[in-house]
Amino acid sequence: MAENRTFTMIKPDATAAGNTGAITKMIEEAGFRIVAMKKVQLSAELAGKFYEIHKARPFYGELCAYMSSGPIVPMILEKENAVEDFRKLIGATDPKKAAPGTIRALFAKSIDANAIHGSDSDENAALEGNFFFSQFERF
Repeated sequence: MAENRTFTMIKPDATAAGNTGAITKMIEEAGFRIVAMKKVQLSAELAGKFYEIHKARPFYGELCAYMSSGPIVPMILEKENAVEDFRKLIGATDPKKAAPGTIRALFAKSIDANAIHGSDSDENAALEGNFFFSQFERF
């Protein structure tokens, strides 16, 4: 995944609330091109593999249960300076601290149910994107 790509996923709380379309519209209006997108539901096992980096943390079990509680919408996005620009668009993890107009300020319910994930580096964007989209798929 090049530096002009990032990975995101709309989380179960936002999909359950019917916010997928509004969030996707904000992403596109911010100048991101959606390269790949699908709607899936993770099993607890797959959620555990995705969040394996957090396995030793006390919130790991709850995180896996939450992420497998309903459909998610993973996406690969393209734009210059994608990772940094997308992190600005989604806002702080805690929606109470997120800047007005950011995705989390508008759609997140709590620090745990925070509507959307965004990769924090080019390296993680590539790893996370490859988890959901086959390396054999070319975009």
